[in-house]
Formats: sequence, structure tokens, C-alpha cells
Amino acid sequence: MDAFTFHNPTKLIFGKDQISQLPSQLPDGTKKVLIVYGGGSIKKNGVYDQVMSQLNEAGVEVQELSGVEPNPKLTTVEKGVQICKEENIDFLLAVGGGSVIDCTKTIAAGANYDGAPWDLVTRKAKPESALPFGTVLTLAATGSEMNAGAVITNWETNEKYGWGAAPLTNPAFS
Repeated sequence: MDAFTFHNPTKLIFGKDQISQLPSQLPDGTKKVLIVYGGGSIKKNGVYDQVMSQLNEAGVEVQELSGVEPNPKLTTVEKGVQICKEENIDFLLAVGGGSVIDCTKTIAAGANYDGAPWDLVTRKAKPESALPFGTVLTLAATGSEMNAGAVITNWETNEKYGWGAAPLTNPAFS
């Protein structure tokens, strides 16, 4: 076997009812959280209510970005970046699977960047900072919950790229 060292800065929290740890995982001083999710299955299966209960317990103000599509679109990222800037969001919470998490990673970096988020995806610019974020994983498949990579689609230019900026786009916890 080849020798190697593996370092993953994402704290992984496993087990039944671990969503109760959400308030203690938020960075000190968190006041405004943007939750990012997809088509609404989290509302049908009860995860949304559990997350909202924990965020209410934490005493944070919550904004929402719903409707993240499979193969997240740049336009959805741009909506999230706009919410972060207008509402002074200081933490993001992805609630869903890989597409929701990829979208959240790009929002996190785009929120602290003065240009277009697509510049980051296409590597025309390199993010210097990103908003912290965590994930509540509802579908294990891509590993996005514990890596820095993301895939974003620009429908206007018919382009789809993978990108990432470790450790800035690594979740703080999943």
C-alpha cells in the first residue's frame, strides 16, 4: 500500500437524532442563517420541521432558498448570493443531497466575492474567503457532504463545470 496522509476538515456527525446537535455546531455569534434545499421533500418527510425547530432553539434568524434543482443552475446560485448580501447572512445550511450542497458551496464563496459567481466556477478568479456552512445530508451518494468540490451548470452558455476551493468550500460539519 502506498503511504499517505488524509486530512478532512469536515466534522462528520453520525447516528439517530443527531440533528439535535445543530445549535451547538453553529459558529459562535451566528445571527442569520440561509437554509438551502431542493424541491420540498424535506417538508414532506419532516426534516424541514426538525431543522427549523433546532434553528429556532439556537435563536437565529432564518432565510430560505428553495428549489435547488439537480445539476444546480448558476441562476439559483446567483439568487442565493443575492440573499446573502442583502440579508447579511453569516452562515449557510444545506439541507439535502449533493446538488443542494454543491449549490451551497458556490453560494458560500460567491457571497464574499465582488464579481460573478461564474468567475469562481470557471477559475477566472479564486475565492479568498467564503461564508461558513454546514450540511444536513438527506441522501448519501456523491460525497459532497465532506469534500470541497461542486458542479454547477450555466444554462445560458450550455456549460457545466466542477470546481472547488479547499478548505473554503469544505462544509464545517455534516
